[in-house]
Amino acid sequence: MNFETAYSRISTDENLMETIQHGSSSYPFRFYYENLALFDFNCVEWHWHTELEFVYIESGTVTLWIGEKQFELSEGNGIFINSKVLHRFYSPAEAIIPNFLCMPSFIAPQDSLIYQKYVLPVLSSSLAYQVFHVETRWQAEVVSVMKQIIAVQEHISSRELATASLLQRLWLVLYENTDFSRTPCRTDDSASSQARLQLIMQYIHQNYSQDISLNELSGYAGISKSTILNLFHKYLHLTPIHYLINCRLNEAALLLSKTEKKVATVSKETGFHNVDYFCRLFKKHYHLTPTEYRKKKASTFGE
Repeated sequence: MNFETAYSRISTDENLMETIQHGSSSYPFRFYYENLALFDFNCVEWHWHTELEFVYIESGTVTLWIGEKQFELSEGNGIFINSKVLHRFYSPAEAIIPNFLCMPSFIAPQDSLIYQKYVLPVLSSSLAYQVFHVETRWQAEVVSVMKQIIAVQEHISSRELATASLLQRLWLVLYENTDFSRTPCRTDDSASSQARLQLIMQYIHQNYSQDISLNELSGYAGISKSTILNLFHKYLHLTPIHYLINCRLNEAALLLSKTEKKVATVSKETGFHNVDYFCRLFKKHYHLTPTEYRKKKASTFGE
């Protein structure tokens, strides 16, 4: 398909908000035809955005982390991810995931009755995501509309109008089959917890090359060590130290692919004091030695 693809790495700011604007102010919609195998380590790392997102699994199996949940989606199914929700995608092999993002105002203008009555309740609800399994009738209908939206992106002359029309139809099916009156609004506690987690993650990203202790994180965030451990377990399914190590390894991989620095230098600059330990961790995590990874990236860029 001759669609625009995305990137091999998600670009985020210090709060893990994605820095790419999806679409424009005049047309706040963007479609991507992506293969997870083209991302570093087959992974779209933790990020969030103000846009609504719909993902269709065209082929392969994808593991998703959304907020505090982790689950798998197989070929033929889809998912909706609400605005401002942390999420992450991974596949052990090739996985084709056409996806589209739009601002809530693309469904209806913010000052309209339609927005206030049918869009805002979804945004303010506690619904972080909704999976669409083709075995359920109404969810199969949503998947069908998603596939139509994907298909019309090829029709250059009328795709904007067709996309807007189909997206309203998709939203109608979603809204009519979800009882948002019984779905509680997002609580201040939930928003505060996620904000604190993002603050700690930001600190780790800014200081990954230094020795960071749990005591240091506790003092920085102003919460107890047990609360930090609970937040990481609940939302990321990792300990803070494992998150720190993963952050260091990701930065090391970037240095290996973008610079000619020696492996020992990369190890030191990313917070590993022992190069042998760094090499063992790198191979365990990515199934390649640092040198093998660099050669693989070099051959990919040379193609």
